[in-house]
Amino acid sequence: MMICRSFLYAALAVAALVPAAALAQGGEAAPASGFGSDWESWRADNSVTDIASLQRGARDFLAYCNGCHSLKYERYSRLGADLKIPTALLVRDLVPANRKPSEYISTPMPAHEAEEWFGKAPPDLTLIVRARGADYVFRYLTTYYTDPSRPTGANNLAYDTTAMPNVLSEIEGLKRAVFKNVEERSDDGKVITEKVFDHFETVAPGSMTREQFDGFVRDIVNFLDYVGEPQQAYRRAIGVWVVLFLLVFTGLAWMLKKEYWKNVH
Repeated sequence: MMICRSFLYAALAVAALVPAAALAQGGEAAPASGFGSDWESWRADNSVTDIASLQRGARDFLAYCNGCHSLKYERYSRLGADLKIPTALLVRDLVPANRKPSEYISTPMPAHEAEEWFGKAPPDLTLIVRARGADYVFRYLTTYYTDPSRPTGANNLAYDTTAMPNVLSEIEGLKRAVFKNVEERSDDGKVITEKVFDHFETVAPGSMTREQFDGFVRDIVNFLDYVGEPQQAYRRAIGVWVVLFLLVFTGLAWMLKKEYWKNVH
């Protein structure tokens, strides 16, 4: 089992090297989340109208996440059309060699092996942002910390005792969570000691700075937000014109009503 797990991690790392030079690269670094106790206020601040961010998010999701997670309601071809990725580039860099652009984005990991390795099969992520919110997914991916007591060696502030290993540790680095004991008095007068998170401490640096890693995660969250409702940008854009039409129509209807009823009054 350990050999299979090591092979999985190696495969994910190699997938990250897939050529994607023609896709949008880089971008302005997002503000760092910080390492304070305010992690619950961290926000994704993503925008599904940012095509360059969506392109980077698609590339990084397929490189780092698709090894375990599927997007069973999204086709490669739909992704390419919406994100303005040429078909030749889509097939070369994002569609696996044994798949067709018309197919849905599934994971190559067999469900029974996933259950054996992680205790349960990793969930499909098509609707994760719609179900949990973009800010939650952002906090989940940015609050991993080392925990030797866990089978994967990692734990998470947003989802305690998570079964998912920290697959982004190579680029983020490793960090330790520092907790402090806080004493509170209960209603019956007893003193209760509670362990509360205080801050993170860097154990080993990653290949990215904190600002770069936050931007990396925001791109993935942005892509997952798009996948949850691919039409949302169009819906919001056309919604403005619908509201304007209704306002104009209301004005015309009001003037027509006055014209019809002027003789009655």
